[in-house]
Amino acid sequence: MGEPTYPQTAANKINRYKHQATYNVDTIHTIVNSTPVLHVSFVPDPAVPAPIVLPMIGQMGLFPGDESRGEDDWKCYLHGYVSSRLMNLADAAIKRGEEGLHLCVAATKVDGFVLTLTPNSHNYNYRSAVLQGFGTIVEDVEEKIWAMELITNSVIPDRYANTRVPPDAAEMHSTRILKLKITSASGKVREGVPEDERKDMKREDVLDSVWTGVLPVYEKMGEPQPGPYNRVTKIPEHVTKFVKEQNEAREKYAFEAAHKPAPVKRVKRSD
Repeated sequence: MGEPTYPQTAANKINRYKHQATYNVDTIHTIVNSTPVLHVSFVPDPAVPAPIVLPMIGQMGLFPGDESRGEDDWKCYLHGYVSSRLMNLADAAIKRGEEGLHLCVAATKVDGFVLTLTPNSHNYNYRSAVLQGFGTIVEDVEEKIWAMELITNSVIPDRYANTRVPPDAAEMHSTRILKLKITSASGKVREGVPEDERKDMKREDVLDSVWTGVLPVYEKMGEPQPGPYNRVTKIPEHVTKFVKEQNEAREKYAFEAAHKPAPVKRVKRSD
């Protein structure tokens, strides 16, 4: 039995650069969960078909309460404010008897700038994912607190337990968690060295005059800086460990991606 994948539908099927497409569940979830800022799009007024895009913090997860009921589909949990337009729209959709608010969530990681012989063939090494589905407000207190911990720990592992918890009544009231039930999802991944067309690869004058290669790109965290009222002299281990491991992992991935073979395009039948 193969790895789980999201079904291909008219909504999520990738037509451009199909050889870079992925519907693998684990790959898509990893891309979303390693992206610090997600971009959430929705249409606030169906009468005016103009979408809004918001940067938000979110994380994929499987609530233990769902798992105990035999549910195994992960949701995307988004952190927001109680009176925000997005939260109010999701609440209104449920009250109208709808499944939720239609949402599209996008995540992108850039791993390298791919410099080729011609401007037309320049590229990025990147990982991207798009989720589509219905957003609903998390009303269950246990699930809400679980989601708040999930999202906090997505910034730095174990951060939730190393703060003043649990949230007090005011924090619980002002915070809302939006849960995206995924109806379709897809991703695209590009790794590898530059790739140019045959016509340019045959031109010695171009090959002799244009530098080609990959500039690895990765997010790097600097030395933790104490805040103005910090009284803890020693930086906590969960912070220093996270900085060290993440910096090493991100740099390693970007450099390894820069040396992989270029993505193999699917050969057309006519070829």
